[in-house]
Amino acid sequence: MGDSAYSFSLTTFSRTGKLLQIEYALMAVQQGKTSLGIKATNGVVIVTEKKLPSVLIDSDEVSKISLVTPSTGFVYSGLGPDYRVLARKSRKQAQAYYNIYREVQPVGQLVRDTAGVMQEYTQRGGVRPFGVSLLVAGYDDDGPQLYQVDPSGAYFGWKATAIGKNFVNAKNFLEKRFSEEAELDDAVHTALLTMREGFEGEMTEKNIEDRKFRILSEQEGKDFLDEAN
Repeated sequence: MGDSAYSFSLTTFSRTGKLLQIEYALMAVQQGKTSLGIKATNGVVIVTEKKLPSVLIDSDEVSKISLVTPSTGFVYSGLGPDYRVLARKSRKQAQAYYNIYREVQPVGQLVRDTAGVMQEYTQRGGVRPFGVSLLVAGYDDDGPQLYQVDPSGAYFGWKATAIGKNFVNAKNFLEKRFSEEAELDDAVHTALLTMREGFEGEMTEKNIEDRKFRILSEQEGKDFLDEAN
């Protein structure tokens, strides 16, 4: 009996020690649009491909990058509906933290909470793993930070990374171009060059979405969180 006999069970390990539903979730991520993040000395930039299937779609209504706190944002590769659920849960967690401590939730804690939600969906029946990987970019008292969170709930800190389709080629290109001394403008330039390497068709403002994350003033943070109440 091969591993396929275990493919319909989320909570049963195969003979090779794998949870195959998580493997399938990772396959869904690899079929998604390319997204990447680069950490600079004064911030983090995340970029994603936003290639729409029809010219009739209003591109202004489609966004793959979401602001979760004033200085932290998510971008994803994989299934959009799954991502919206995670983004909503993370915003609620960040708001609950603010209501208790009256300050913006640090990036690392937000990542751990989000990864915990993703891991919970791998350990019981009646649900399935989230079919997305996230890049979390943020800036707090510890400086600029970039994390990748996978469907299994595993998360890692990165200097630069890529997810989605062509992520291997994108990572190889980033390894050659990444610089520890790069500032935000240089990181944006490197990110766009990396996307161009694996982009199918013309790269324009309509099919590339990017955002920078820098430290905000205390008042900006309060205004943002008050609007969320």
